[in-house]
Amino acid sequence: MRAFAAHLSRGKVDAFEALGIDLVLGHREGPFFWDAYDHRRFFDCHCNGGVFNLGHRHPRVVQAVVDALESPRHAVDVGNHHLVSGWKAELGRRLSATTDNRLPGVVLCPSGSEAVEVALKAASATTGRTGVVAIEGAYHGHTALAAMATDQKYREPFGLALPGFRAVPWNDLGAMDAAIDNDTAAVIVEAIPATLGMPLPSDGYLAAIGALCRDRGAIFVVDEVQTGLGRTGRMWSHTVDGAQPDVIVCGKGLGGGIYPIAATIMTPEVHRVFDDEPFAHVSSYGGSDLGCVIALTVLDCLAEPGFLDRIEAVGLHLEQELATLPCTIRRRGLFLGLAWPDERAGMLAAKACFDAGVFCVFANNDTSVLQLLPPFILGDDLVDELATTIVGALS
Repeated sequence: MRAFAAHLSRGKVDAFEALGIDLVLGHREGPFFWDAYDHRRFFDCHCNGGVFNLGHRHPRVVQAVVDALESPRHAVDVGNHHLVSGWKAELGRRLSATTDNRLPGVVLCPSGSEAVEVALKAASATTGRTGVVAIEGAYHGHTALAAMATDQKYREPFGLALPGFRAVPWNDLGAMDAAIDNDTAAVIVEAIPATLGMPLPSDGYLAAIGALCRDRGAIFVVDEVQTGLGRTGRMWSHTVDGAQPDVIVCGKGLGGGIYPIAATIMTPEVHRVFDDEPFAHVSSYGGSDLGCVIALTVLDCLAEPGFLDRIEAVGLHLEQELATLPCTIRRRGLFLGLAWPDERAGMLAAKACFDAGVFCVFANNDTSVLQLLPPFILGDDLVDELATTIVGALS
């Protein structure tokens, strides 16, 4: 703790101490991790926002890494971002296929923030405009353009201010209608805004935004970094709402908890700038060959028969078991938000769960909500144990 405070973040250590979070991450395996010193076991129901969708050190992912590094004829490493790569090509093909090839253009990145940057830059290139409409309380990352589309609390400490960005309330189609004008290059929304407390979109909301964008020549970007890749029981959460984005941003779970990789998936029209100007955006670690091996393995797991159906079934079972708690449960698949009447209750609930051996966090932009993101790999016995533990901690 002293070394972390001295060299990484004294403020983070102080905040943890104030919250009573006395944890140093140690061994991790499957749905659990352990404290490095006293070996307390925790259910990981934060999953780094989806990084550990398949749990920690998933055997298939680990084996894929070992095989890729040790193959006598086809051993890989990061690779070279300038060169053609079969691994990158296959991942691009597979990601396109998840959209029924409606979005065939792919740019690979090391993080969700960079994938958002790619989306907004490509939208500007496509439209010749610079305006961006986002959602109040949204979270899209911490790099420049991504931070401007994110809630102001994440950019104000740095004095970051760029023209052309505006934000409207979530689920307010009238405000969105009024905000999109002839200057708007992109509208960017999360399929379900996690940091805002996981409020579900009203029926037709996302599809209606897409229609507004098409009518006014703006690019519709859906951020599925947390909700995508099976988290909501579907490959992409926006498909529940019948939306047809021009761009999907994904990340976190794509790396299987082992290697950072993200992707921006887009229509041919939006992707054209990367054909016309192939070196205008490059990234040394964007779509590393090793990361592509892992991402392909993740997609293989998600494609197993019944895998996504199981996510929905487990989520429904958890919702039923938690129904006795005095909160409102917002859920799609295994993407759950427990909303309480008091604005700080999510923080108190997170501490109570921590003390009981369940690691989850409150929604930073709505602290009345506790985020619950269990890994996909829980067996029935562990689902019951988790539900019993949470109910015991919060009743």
